[in-house]
Amino acid sequence: MDQGGAAPVFSARTETDGDHVRVVIAGEVDMATADTMLQAALREPAGRVTLDLRGVTFFDSAAIHAVVRLSRRFPGALTVLPSRQVRRVLEISGLAGQGWVAPA
Repeated sequence: MDQGGAAPVFSARTETDGDHVRVVIAGEVDMATADTMLQAALREPAGRVTLDLRGVTFFDSAAIHAVVRLSRRFPGALTVLPSRQVRRVLEISGLAGQGWVAPA
């Protein structure tokens, strides 16, 4: 049911510094936006990727799948900076202990 509110905001911004790509995500990462997040991280050649999710307010299974794909693509070279909501989802899914998740 439409509540008449504003549509959820999603944004992805990529910053490149040499072989390090930093992707800053804000808003909701779900089935509709998870691939955009993934593609933003893969757009530039990179040796290291930082996925800054501190501005993420919602994170679903499609988002988890995208992050796991990035962890496989960049073994030992991915860092995820989670928001409180993202950290909670990663804890529930059993992924919070992965080496690519930055400590709280």
